[in-house]
Amino acid sequence: MAQSTVLRLRGWWLSVHKWIGILLAVLIIPLCVTGAALVWDDVIDRWVNPGRYAVTGAAGLPPSAYAAAAQAALPPGARLISLRYAGDDGPILATATGPNAGNTGGRPARTNVWIDPGSARVLDVASSNSGWARVMHRLHGSFMIPGLGRRIVGWVGVAMTISCLTGLWLWWPIGGSLRRGFRWKRRDSFAANLHHQMGFWILVPLAMLSVTGVWISFPQVFSRFEATAPQRASGPPSRARSLRAQPLAAPRLALDEVVRTAAPPGRGALASIAWPTDQEPAWRLGFITGSGPAREVRVDDASGAVTPPAPPPPETIARKMRRWHDGTGMGFAWQAIIFLGGAIPAALSVTGLIMWWRSRRWRARIAARRRAGAGPATQAAE
Repeated sequence: MAQSTVLRLRGWWLSVHKWIGILLAVLIIPLCVTGAALVWDDVIDRWVNPGRYAVTGAAGLPPSAYAAAAQAALPPGARLISLRYAGDDGPILATATGPNAGNTGGRPARTNVWIDPGSARVLDVASSNSGWARVMHRLHGSFMIPGLGRRIVGWVGVAMTISCLTGLWLWWPIGGSLRRGFRWKRRDSFAANLHHQMGFWILVPLAMLSVTGVWISFPQVFSRFEATAPQRASGPPSRARSLRAQPLAAPRLALDEVVRTAAPPGRGALASIAWPTDQEPAWRLGFITGSGPAREVRVDDASGAVTPPAPPPPETIARKMRRWHDGTGMGFAWQAIIFLGGAIPAALSVTGLIMWWRSRRWRARIAARRRAGAGPATQAAE
């Protein structure tokens, strides 16, 4: 390829890369910062709300004791829908629905109750739609814009993918050895050198986060690739409908009886309990054995019949994309990469804006010198 063609392409890619960064900086920066924060949301929540984690010991009381403590802290008409055990060093989290949660048009509000597993003392009560973590999730997932926001996030992900490709083109040295690309002083500006180096080293994680974010934002578009996903005769479950499910007002089986029935010796440690609902009248209990995921046991509330845990279904592509994107179950090293993949692009946006502003000032000074130099010549010609 001729040198002039390379330079023209480089100039065109520079314009694309520059204007993506400038026009979308107001969206990219909060998207990246919130994504980095949500990687370790549990850790940050411990710092922000230490009272929720002031536990006195491991869970040793019957589940009914935790359910009774949570129910006493809830407003009238609220019904428990689940209990989740956090292990030896965390609280038990009880979640309840309000009396009219199933009739609301939007996302139903739920109430969370944090309980000390050692004493069944209530540590905190808060709405599931409140708190910094929920705000971060809403900002990262939809910019807090109902309906349209998720698609906007998806298109920002497309733009960031293009930015990664154009950034690699611009980082690649025009001439000489490839090692020139790794030199610090490629430009005469600290911001420009920092931008080039950070951009290269974060390129692959940022591209991965952008592509997986697009996949998550447009599930209908990519669902055709889920050829291995298990299909149900009645079609895929509706997440919105599941969120509006209401626990049964008077379950037939008592909670402790359900746990004893579902937990014979060797089943594993109890991890979660979900109450029967108007959509699915069966108790669902999760048990953990070893380092694998929780295995679900179902107990029919009407008959008491136990459905033992089935082999885990194959992981769908959509679930894999989400795990790659948020780091769930991926280990500390992967989570650290995702954190940097969120924090560094925010810095890239800032350094890119600095480079653009300095370029404008430099061009303005050049134009001013040209006008000053042309003045006397123009007067002499007249």
